[in-house]
Amino acid sequence: MEADTPTERDPAALRRHRHLFKVVARRRNPRLRRTDITVTDEKTVKRAVKAASLGNAMEWFDFGIYSYLAVTIGKVFFPGGDSTTSLLSSFATFAVAFLVRPLGGAFFGPLGDRLGRKKILALTMIMMALGTLGIGLIPAYATIGIWSPILLIVLRMVQGFSTGGEYGGAATFIAEYAPDKKRGFFGSFLEVGTLAGYTGAAGLVLVLNTWLGDAAMIDWGWRIPFLVAGPLGLVGLYLRLKLDETPAFQKLETAQTHAPEGSGTDTEAEFSHLSENAPRKKLGEIFTRHWPTLLLCIALAGAYGVVDYMLLSYMPTYLSDALGYSESHGLLLLLGTMVVLMLLISSVGRLNDRYGRKPLLMTGMLGFLLLSAPAFLLVKQGSLVAVIAGMLILGLSLVCLLGTMSATLPALFPTSVRYGSLSIGYNLATSIFGGTTPLAITALINATGGNDMVPAYYTMGAALIGVIAIACMKETARQPLEGSPPSVATVEEAAEIVTSRVPGPRF
Repeated sequence: MEADTPTERDPAALRRHRHLFKVVARRRNPRLRRTDITVTDEKTVKRAVKAASLGNAMEWFDFGIYSYLAVTIGKVFFPGGDSTTSLLSSFATFAVAFLVRPLGGAFFGPLGDRLGRKKILALTMIMMALGTLGIGLIPAYATIGIWSPILLIVLRMVQGFSTGGEYGGAATFIAEYAPDKKRGFFGSFLEVGTLAGYTGAAGLVLVLNTWLGDAAMIDWGWRIPFLVAGPLGLVGLYLRLKLDETPAFQKLETAQTHAPEGSGTDTEAEFSHLSENAPRKKLGEIFTRHWPTLLLCIALAGAYGVVDYMLLSYMPTYLSDALGYSESHGLLLLLGTMVVLMLLISSVGRLNDRYGRKPLLMTGMLGFLLLSAPAFLLVKQGSLVAVIAGMLILGLSLVCLLGTMSATLPALFPTSVRYGSLSIGYNLATSIFGGTTPLAITALINATGGNDMVPAYYTMGAALIGVIAIACMKETARQPLEGSPPSVATVEEAAEIVTSRVPGPRF
């Protein structure tokens, strides 16, 4: 994956490649050295994106199951009281997993910066699969009483802890593999994986609800989606273990291994300037040296989390609980929306590579700010056409964020603390704002006497925060990741960089 890796099969190209860097680089741009620029291999990048995205899909399949079975789970584990109380209890347990996500991010993130992205992503996959499988094996409240919801909460915390290291690691993994000019496009596939996981979970629950009926689902059918998590987890683990570590992390690791005052070999000399500036990977450093960027990440991810979980997690419950749709109809409408989003995400990734991250992010947030109320008014009309139109309005706003955010957030932080900083910031935001969205909206609707416009107002408030955060961030499209060398797709692009008079990479 380094500068001369893809040309090893072509001796002539290899000689030309070395000549470009040795003769031209120091004359035109003395900050660049022969191995500073990473020339990516497209097949390897696609394989890395596939593994990260499919692994992410399986993680969110596991996590999404609970969202779509919230009503049924409330009846199985919290049978006392009315339906609203059971639903609130179910969503409270849903939110519990988000309370421990920052702890998972604080644990797995710095560990990923120290040991590598690949190992930690494999570990999070194992934990999530075991946690989800365990939920499917818990006896119901009618069998073991209070121990049933206690075990549910414990396993939800295991899920949340493992998920704390998932998104930050997967986003970092893809961002560090992708060439700078295509980071938005390749990064968008991470959210394709997220939607694929949600779609798979929603589709399975829909089939089971239709096939088994309410009574069988409450009795035993709800366990099936949780029990398939084990085999899926093994598939995701296999895909992730087959990959190499990211080029950016390999370069950083090599730079920190070779001291600048070594024996004077070419490798030591080439990486000595990196080693001098590489920050120490400590948890405290993230809060002391990178706290302004961390706050920006929290604001961006918080607004993103609210609008994302409102549409993809809460909407089926809103359609069934507030508007009287059957659970199957609500899931079917959401499935259609998610399929449309999946078809559009990669196009949004290409657009933000071309025009920048900020324009696409601002379009999405302004869409939620200005169009949430009209969209929910349409949904409230109740007719199928109106509901679909309202959900598509919200979906088109969301896809601008889905196709852009996974390339935006990793670029906020330098390589040496990227996994840890992103995991902490993203999970703090998701825990405080995103994961509590279904619970908060349900509670507010109940507190306001059944005001079914609460979701729109809640979404608009989050979008306003997002607009402010986007206005404050720097554009990162088509630029090297901070603390990493430029990453390009061809030797010719590398030659163009070293012969330019622009400043060198941000090490």
